[in-house]
Amino acid sequence: ISMTLVESKDGIQHFNFEHNRDYQQVQFKFFDAVESMDPNNFVILLQLNPYHIDSLLQLSDVCRMQEDQETARDLIERALYSFECAFHPVFSLTSGTCRLDYRRPENRAFHLVLFKHMIFLEKRGCPRTALEYCKLILSLDPDDDPLCMLLIFDFLCLRCREYTTLIRLYEEWEVHRNLSQLPNFSFSVAHSYYHLSQQEDISLVEKQQLKQKSNVLLQNALIMFPGALMPLLDRCTVQPDAAVSSHAFFGPSSQIGQHPALSELVSLYVGRCHSLWKEAGLMLWLEENVRQVLKRVDSQDPYVEDCQNKRKQRYQSAPRNIHRHVLMSEIKEATATLPLEVTTQPGMGFDPLPPLDSIFSYIRPERQNMGASNESTLSLFFRSLLPNFNLQRPEDRQEVARAGRELNQEVNRLMVAMRDMLANIQFREPQWEDNHDRDEEEWD
Repeated sequence: ISMTLVESKDGIQHFNFEHNRDYQQVQFKFFDAVESMDPNNFVILLQLNPYHIDSLLQLSDVCRMQEDQETARDLIERALYSFECAFHPVFSLTSGTCRLDYRRPENRAFHLVLFKHMIFLEKRGCPRTALEYCKLILSLDPDDDPLCMLLIFDFLCLRCREYTTLIRLYEEWEVHRNLSQLPNFSFSVAHSYYHLSQQEDISLVEKQQLKQKSNVLLQNALIMFPGALMPLLDRCTVQPDAAVSSHAFFGPSSQIGQHPALSELVSLYVGRCHSLWKEAGLMLWLEENVRQVLKRVDSQDPYVEDCQNKRKQRYQSAPRNIHRHVLMSEIKEATATLPLEVTTQPGMGFDPLPPLDSIFSYIRPERQNMGASNESTLSLFFRSLLPNFNLQRPEDRQEVARAGRELNQEVNRLMVAMRDMLANIQFREPQWEDNHDRDEEEWD
């Protein structure tokens, strides 16, 4: 893998990762391994090419599903190291001015590796570092935001108590990105103002101003997204007051009447951020503002009707990058709300929901057409061995079932073999050019 500088314009530098001819051949073998549905082929491929990115991504997902988090993290870190060795001399992770077009598969893998590494960091209790990776991913393509990093940015800010960072982004981007239309930003910015009002090193007047600001923002969020309250209380194991649960505004109709796209966003926020509401004092603050919202609803506040009209007009359908983010986040509440056109199409961990306008720099050669068939891969495998195999016969169906059990055992054996392989792989030293004038403290 190598990296080239495509263009530099108005202080923004556009880069592309490129695959040489040898890497392209490995990539074709990887696609063959994917189609074979045989995990052993991935192990063989990695034994010969221990830094092949897509193989590392795919096997990391397999390890994670087998609850082997350590090996899954190690595979992603190896992929990061492979990319790092290919960085262009002027490519900077910290400048915020370097761009990588997600539509190119070679660049896409870098986005995905960074995202998975960020998720592992957050789960390991390193939210501050995860936030910096989130900023990095967002800076690579801030206009299109292909992995929809704005849906997790607020969560990471709250996790590491970077309240002013979240408020600053909200104030600077609200005009051109309408962040208030996202449930996570509406609630999390109010959340940030509340925490700032609880600081002890500010004056009483400033405390009151911040608290009032947080109250207004939280009430606006509850009025705009009433369907979020009950699922949030349910995840926090809080029993709502009868006056609240029986009120039509927050009742079941508030969730049933939501557009699917809005349900997806609300479910993602509740599934990801519900733990943040378990801090002391937050439920009392929420209860206080829910009562104020009910008063505004009963008094027919014009803002309530305005939000209702906005909900009807907006959220007709979610863009592809939101679906991609939900798939990669694997939050079950949100995944359950994905539309059928997303859940019914085949998806692979190394490239979830690829862009419809992808730009390919090289094309896989056409393989010999074996003829169309509706049979499963396992059925075709048996037919290749046994010409008289027929899935309709009971004895052959039993054979398929037995083979399925053996496949599961084979996956477990694969995990053992892969751990042994990883233990024997040594990192190679990057081939840096000799530069005696370089600062010894400069980060490589």
